[in-house]
This record gives sequence, structure tokens and C-alpha cells, in this order.
Amino acid sequence: MNVIDREFAILAREIRSKSEDELFEGMKAALLALPPASVRSLEKFFASYGYWGRLDTEAGDFEMLRLAARTLSRHIGDFEWVYSRLADHRSRRTLTAVLANRLRFDTALAARTRETLFDEYFDLDLLTCTRDEVMVDLGAYVGDTVLSYLVNYGKECYRRIYAYEITPSSFDAMRRNLAGFRDIELRRAGVADAPGVMRVSECAASPSANTLSDGGDGDEVEVTTLDLDIKEPVSLIVMDIEGGEYAALLGAARHIREEHPRLMISVYHNHEDLFRIPRLIAELSPAYTRFYLRHHGFPLYPTEITLFAM
Repeated sequence: MNVIDREFAILAREIRSKSEDELFEGMKAALLALPPASVRSLEKFFASYGYWGRLDTEAGDFEMLRLAARTLSRHIGDFEWVYSRLADHRSRRTLTAVLANRLRFDTALAARTRETLFDEYFDLDLLTCTRDEVMVDLGAYVGDTVLSYLVNYGKECYRRIYAYEITPSSFDAMRRNLAGFRDIELRRAGVADAPGVMRVSECAASPSANTLSDGGDGDEVEVTTLDLDIKEPVSLIVMDIEGGEYAALLGAARHIREEHPRLMISVYHNHEDLFRIPRLIAELSPAYTRFYLRHHGFPLYPTEITLFAM
């Protein structure tokens, strides 16, 4: 057993040895041992982005830790399954770093595994592209991911690009930013597992984190599925849609089963997607045999975690 496998095995054994309450108490103690400025930073972060639960130490509200402890306790077997499917040591160490951070706010390994060499999604060691590429970008925001693709692979290295965005102001900015490029289809629409109409729920911290909602008074937006909306074969799908990734994958089941596009999926918007999404992809198609993890997030609480499935 190499050192990376040994680190993960020790971590998994520690999680298995404790009850859910014991895990929670250990997490709470680790949090309160952090410098006060770090604790305040985490409280502000979790309050700004409501993905993981509440954290307010002064009010005695540790919902986020309770949810994290529950996930580790009940799903360590799922995390071990993910570890067994990861195709390189960087990915295995990244998963270890994320779980160690969740368990005891360990920042050292998260800092060491944070990706700095390549742009988010476009790891040149993992992803090559051709002139026949049909790329889909879900959560395209202002076109920044498409522009990153063009910088990394060139303006001729695709046949067509589809870019989906739900927020009107972001969509308008994307239209301006991508106006000079050929064969890019812009869709102001949400993508899920069924068509319909929903509303944009605005995030005060950043419009890039806006989500779809069944109610509220935000702008109406059409919702579709990739299987319904794109008829031609696709070869590359990028998703960062603030927790909607699981549903969007279900809505792309035909493309995934029949065409096996390479997938770069955000898996950090809740406590479960880190194992739920790779399991779903494996269920949709056994053709996906190589999984990788990379993270670009802040080591205090790693986010911007991307699953590559190929």
C-alpha cells in the first residue's frame, strides 16, 4: 500500500470508528480551535452561499457540521467506492484532502492539492480537443468558461458550442463577450431532468450562484433537458449549476448512454454530490471507466471541486 492509499485508509478507519455524534463533536472542537478570524470567515461564507447549512457559533447553530457528520458517518462506504474508481494519485489525494478538511478542518493537505497549474475544467493532462468537438456549458455565466476553453484549445478546436445561462444580466454579458466567435449557440434557459418554467432565485453574494426555484418573484426562465434540447451528438459537457447537476445529468441520460461525452461536473454544492454524482454517471453508463478529481478552492473549506468522467 503506497503512502496515499495509506492516508486514505487511516482516514476512513477513523470515520468508521466513531458515531455520528462523536464525529460532530470532533468537528465542532476542530472548528472552535481555529483562529477567530477563520471562524468568522467560514460563518460569512456559509451564510452567503446556502448550500451546506447554517453556521453561527455565537448562536450555537452548527447545522452545517451536523449535516457533514451525518454524511461522513452514513456514506463512508460511498466515499471508499469513489476512491477506488479514481484514476490517478492526484485525484485520490484530493479526495483525502477534502474529507480530512470536512472531518477536522485540516487545511495543509487541501493547500497542497489545490490546482494551480491549469484553468478550472481544462486540465491539459486530462482533456484534449479536436475540430469536431461539440461542447455544452451549463451555467455559462458571462461566457468565462467558454473563453477559457478557447484560450486553452484554440478558436478552431470545436464544431459547435452550446452555452446555457439563467440570469438575464449574465446572459446579456455573455452575448457581448462571445459575439465575435463562430458557431456558439446561446440559450437563456435552465437545464434539469424535466422541461418546464421556473424562476431565478438570486444569490446576494454573486449572480454566478443564482439558482432555479419553483416559487418566488425572480425572473421566469424556461427549463429544458439536454436530451430534448440538443439533437446532435455531444462530446463534452461542463456543468456548474449550483446544485442542479444531478438533475441535469438525469436529463442528459440519452446523450450519456449513447455518446459518452466527457463530463466535467461540479460536485461541491452540497454534502452528497461528491459521491452521488460519480455513482449516477457509473449507473447511466458503464463506459465511464476513468474518474478524476481536481479542486481550485480555498483551503480553509475546499470548494470548486470538479469531477472528470471519461
